[in-house]
Amino acid sequence: MTYREAFERRALQQREPKWLGELRLAAMERFEKRGFPTTRDEAWRYTSVAEIARTDYAPGDGARRGADVTGALQRLGFAGAFKGSEIVFVNGRYAADLSSFIDVRGVELLGLQEALAGDGARLAPWLGRIAGDGDRPFLDLNTALFEDAVCVFVAPGVHVDKPIHLLHLASGDAPSVSYPRTLVVVGRSSECTLVESYGGPNDEVYFANAVTEIRLEDGASLDHYTLGRQSLKAQHTAALHVVQARDARYSNHALTVGGKLVRNDVGVRLDAPGADAQLFGLFMANGVQHQDSHTLIDHAQPHGTSREVYKGILNGSSRGVFHGSIVVRKDAQKTDAHQSNKNLLLSKDALVNSTPQLEILADDVKCKHGSTTGQLEEGALFYLQSRGIAREEAKSLLTWAFASDLVSKIKVAPVRISLEAFLHDRLASGGKEAAA
Repeated sequence: MTYREAFERRALQQREPKWLGELRLAAMERFEKRGFPTTRDEAWRYTSVAEIARTDYAPGDGARRGADVTGALQRLGFAGAFKGSEIVFVNGRYAADLSSFIDVRGVELLGLQEALAGDGARLAPWLGRIAGDGDRPFLDLNTALFEDAVCVFVAPGVHVDKPIHLLHLASGDAPSVSYPRTLVVVGRSSECTLVESYGGPNDEVYFANAVTEIRLEDGASLDHYTLGRQSLKAQHTAALHVVQARDARYSNHALTVGGKLVRNDVGVRLDAPGADAQLFGLFMANGVQHQDSHTLIDHAQPHGTSREVYKGILNGSSRGVFHGSIVVRKDAQKTDAHQSNKNLLLSKDALVNSTPQLEILADDVKCKHGSTTGQLEEGALFYLQSRGIAREEAKSLLTWAFASDLVSKIKVAPVRISLEAFLHDRLASGGKEAAA
């Protein structure tokens, strides 16, 4: 089935407000005109999506057993660990019978059809508007074809003390495609923690194309965790777009350890004075895995602060990409922005391409960036070995030390404990993930 055929079939099956139909049609037309990106495009220079383009993916269905979800949670290390709401989506469709919602005053968790009640007026200012309509074919494909969505609305002045967990499970007997879609609007002076997990059975072939849009009102605060533990045969693309109002605070921890090919695009716009953004990322690849992180922090207004630290650990013949841009616009005086990318290569065949960038149009700013790529220091290995520690164990200890500062920043205990366990298992096996 072609993407146009899937689009037309979806349009016949679902009745939606005129504004959403027009948004979808415009996205489909842009995608058809543009097509999939190639390595001739600068933004995709180091990442080929040829396998996605040539594979005939069938739309994934949402009829998966509860055991599949339990298995995914166990693989992520979260089974029974979260005490807050846990919302499950299977191949991009809400699975009410597998989800649990803890009623919190001022917090709404809605599926697409609930949120579209009436003419969907509460969605119209945000859905598809936060991300915009630039040259982003995977974003357009998601907008044209997503069938369901999770919409999180936090009312002004609400403190949500337990994390909200969104589990996106991709699975299917044949090569399948799904389009997870998330919208989060956090009201003025509210605080919330959101965990988005993406997973699937390790021996299944699928393509998950996810989009998350987030709006933070004045003084709002969101701690956001995005966890990728996809099948080692899966293709995964994700677009995350955040717009911050005055004095809003946003932090994101992006942890990527699965997938055959993973491309994560993150765009954060500090759209009013006093906004603060923090991006932390850790990606680990082995074998022939390819993991690509593209980030953009857009300082559009003065007195903004941003911190970005991304680290990569690569083994085997894997490939990593980090492209981080910080833009300071003309009126964004008193901006304070720091960016760092560090990569550790555990084999001579692993490779990473790192391109940090600063574009500064203001003149009263404090900005810096840096990038390093290297292998474990022989001097440090020799020191540990001289203290009676075997060489492989010494490598594991130094690799853990490289990653641990990012892991320690994770405030949600189930996420931190799960990642620590995964890292210890991965390092104990010489950097190789089990195929379970």
